[in-house]
Order: sequence, then structure tokens, then C-alpha cells
Amino acid sequence: MNMQELRIVAKGFGIKTSRMNKLNLIRAVQVSEGNFDCFASALNGDCDQLKCTWRNECFTAAKKLHF
Repeated sequence: MNMQELRIVAKGFGIKTSRMNKLNLIRAVQVSEGNFDCFASALNGDCDQLKCTWRNECFTAAKKLHF
């Protein structure tokens, strides 16, 4: 999901999106959805949040952040 699409989703939850980077914005949406704010924290591809909207993108982001 690109930033423009993400901002639309976030605004739907009433999240102010200005000056938020993608990682923090996704985490804010996760909390608003009632989930853990764990985006990009899945180490070694381990994650028990099987229905997470951000699951595939999370693994990619985690690899970039932790390696």
C-alpha cells in the first residue's frame, strides 16, 4: 500500500497523518483496528497475527530494519 492509500485508511480511523512516516502510520492504524502495533517487528519471519492486513509488507519491512 502506498502512502496516499495509507493516509486515506488512517483518516478513516481519525488519525492525523501529517509528519508520520509509513512505519508509525501503519502502527497507529493497527492500534485503531484493535491489533498490536507490531509492524516491521517480525524477526525471522515469525508472527502469530495471521489475519493482519500488513502481514506480507511487515516481513519485508522487518528485514530492511533488522538486517
